[in-house]
Amino acid sequence: MKNLEKNRLAEDLDHILDHTKDILEEFRDSRIFITGGTGFFGKWILETFARANEQLGLNTHAVILTRHYQKFLNKTPHLATDRNFQFIEGDIKDFAFPEGSFSHLFHLATEASDELNRTEPGRMFDTIVTGMKHVLDLAVATEIEKILFTSSGAVYGPQPVHLTHIPEDYLGAPDCLNPVSAYGEGKRAAELLCSIYARQFGLSIKIARCFAFVGPYLPLDKHFAIGNFILDGIRKKPILIKGDGTPYRSYLYATDLVIWLFTLLVKGKNCYPYNVGSDHRLSLLELAETISGCFEPSMQIDIMKAPDPKKEIKQYVPSVSRATTELGLKERIDLTEAIMKTIRFAEQGYE
Repeated sequence: MKNLEKNRLAEDLDHILDHTKDILEEFRDSRIFITGGTGFFGKWILETFARANEQLGLNTHAVILTRHYQKFLNKTPHLATDRNFQFIEGDIKDFAFPEGSFSHLFHLATEASDELNRTEPGRMFDTIVTGMKHVLDLAVATEIEKILFTSSGAVYGPQPVHLTHIPEDYLGAPDCLNPVSAYGEGKRAAELLCSIYARQFGLSIKIARCFAFVGPYLPLDKHFAIGNFILDGIRKKPILIKGDGTPYRSYLYATDLVIWLFTLLVKGKNCYPYNVGSDHRLSLLELAETISGCFEPSMQIDIMKAPDPKKEIKQYVPSVSRATTELGLKERIDLTEAIMKTIRFAEQGYE
């Protein structure tokens, strides 16, 4: 299993190393702490460190917080048993601080659950905010040099129809009287805590406002449209669009995501948010058509609702000019290639 997993991602991981070798030198012989290390983002960060330790002799050690180590061991044994990784079980809100010091902290943990946000918004908000404070207290206690916080584009609230791409200086916000805003408001409050702790304790905190992504390890059976469409195709079913197909989205491939996050942590400005995502917008119908074309034969597309011409079209697409002009980042993997890579990886795990 160990060799199978490594071989499946070897090309992608070497691509990441090719574009982050100088960045990764900052982590040489270091000890880092990671929350959310067993999720989509976290698995890619761990894969990258494992590959860098192997190929570059980086000698980076990581302590990873997880709620369910055994579950992670069963699904991803090559990472769960890596000799450079130590896993501790606990809740983000009150885990016991591990002994020793750390140079960097990746705070990737979040309850990115649409169902939880709808059914238990109070729990969603508390997990994000209390968890953020607890992580920042750890950073103060262990004098961590740099922190990466993966926030969300949800902090902007609904994207106005006149903005095709939403910039970091847009001051919109979720509706604070709507309970389903718990996720976005939680991320906003967490960013505020970052600013407070940075000023009070001199912490260096880099903020990534993340949008939508695709790639191996993305859960295909959750609330992510791109994952649902890919899973429909793998199962040889019609690609089902539950709405009218008009909303606009964009998707960044996992390797680009990792390159951007590492660069942002090392070179980004303190408490200065950067949008992380693709600025290549397309409708959900166009997305479904792109995914359909990645299968042979192409898949049928079923749309549940007819478009309403009186209704504003929803969009969730970032402007990434801050990342591209200030940090020199760019999207290297186009969407069709990203989808094909995701399909090839996922086909080995779905019937």
